[in-house]
Amino acid sequence: MEKAITLSANQKALQVNRDSKIYGTFVEVGAGQEVVRHFFRAGYASRTIAKTMSAYDKDFSDSIYGKEKNGRYVCESRLQNMIEKEYGLLEERLDRKLHQDKKFFAFANTMTTINHEKTIQGHGWMGIRFQLDPKKQANNVILHVRLNDADAKLQQETIGILGANLVHACFFNHDDPKELLKSLYDNLSRDNLEIDMIKITGTDFTEVDNRLLSLTLVKQRMTDAVIFSPDGVNQQPADILHKKNILTIRGSFRPVTKVNINMLENGMQKYLENKKVDKGNMQILFEITLSNLKMEGKINEKDFLDRADILCSLGYTVMISNYKKYYKLIEYLSQFTKARMGLIIGVDNLVEMFDDTYYRNLNGGIMEAFGIIVTRDIKIYLYPFKPNNKVEIQNSKNIPIHPRIKPIYNYLYSNGRIEDLNYDSEVLHIFSREVLSLIKSCKDGKWEDMVPEGVAEIIKAKSLFGSKCNN
Repeated sequence: MEKAITLSANQKALQVNRDSKIYGTFVEVGAGQEVVRHFFRAGYASRTIAKTMSAYDKDFSDSIYGKEKNGRYVCESRLQNMIEKEYGLLEERLDRKLHQDKKFFAFANTMTTINHEKTIQGHGWMGIRFQLDPKKQANNVILHVRLNDADAKLQQETIGILGANLVHACFFNHDDPKELLKSLYDNLSRDNLEIDMIKITGTDFTEVDNRLLSLTLVKQRMTDAVIFSPDGVNQQPADILHKKNILTIRGSFRPVTKVNINMLENGMQKYLENKKVDKGNMQILFEITLSNLKMEGKINEKDFLDRADILCSLGYTVMISNYKKYYKLIEYLSQFTKARMGLIIGVDNLVEMFDDTYYRNLNGGIMEAFGIIVTRDIKIYLYPFKPNNKVEIQNSKNIPIHPRIKPIYNYLYSNGRIEDLNYDSEVLHIFSREVLSLIKSCKDGKWEDMVPEGVAEIIKAKSLFGSKCNN
């Protein structure tokens, strides 16, 4: 099969311009009019462009779109206000009877590029409201991007290409939302940008699950982590994590069990004993690595949604990441906050963390990884391990660490960076893999008491995790 040819940004703009039914406005703030210039230069622009504008001055912008409650200009609410206002003006100013076949759109972005001192990374919001049928209501695509080019001019060029890709994808790749998403990286790479949040909504996309699009972002290495809130809505990580005391618990949660909740409750109790932790500023994350979603070498999307449904139903925020190694997770989270963080893990995970073969890809080996951990304000909360009554319970005092690595462990332990958690002996024996096996075998009465209240009912009602059991 021949590989499809990737069109340039100008070629995409020309294809849009040549379609006489596509008609709308471009409004860009903060990084020039980099997107619309592709459409002006491509030719046939008069068929497509109703208006273009850059409401660059803040006071002028506020007079058009209103002031944001958070006082920010590079934010999702500003973008939403921009596309709603501009799309509304299209409908208000154009007589539909004279434009019955026109598919209206309103494109907008609000961006900031890297500063001269290179201390502030460029980022921003981009979106479009568009029709696929003149007789239908419009759809929305909203995304957040982080700009990785080391120069403001290069970042502006990246914005222009991304915007052209977005407009083109909405009209020519809309049949497959995942392909729409992938096409946003045409003529671009992770060296240029990172898309860490996307939402697609509207009458033509009622079947789209934005959580799966979030998963695609991580699978395709468009970003390293995505977050969605308890209502299942994709969130921009910085909006959730900025300056927060972040408490993270990692697991497979297949399914979430009483031992997971016991880990969290005891971890939270210990975490809140810190004077540096503000309960009102705390963000709990249930984090699942991509490797925990793989079965037989492939990502099982249905299984992912099963876990997400349950965690969200319990009111938790979920993060999916590419970070198999803990030091990378800690490094990622610390870019959003300088406040004290906490990490809840089990004994087996901590043993793996101190396995030097785990870091062979690093020039500095395990010392490089723990250099990152030591320089961050983070506490590691250790939940004990006792698989059966025949073995001694394992905790921070008898955890099996190789003698060669033990000095690093002793340093962290003696400085209070590793602390044991209290535990409920009644749930310590529960393991997700055993609960999963019982669920699949429909052995009622044997697993229901191993999961949090209400979870068994959800699993049965929705036939989650391959369950064929009924209430």
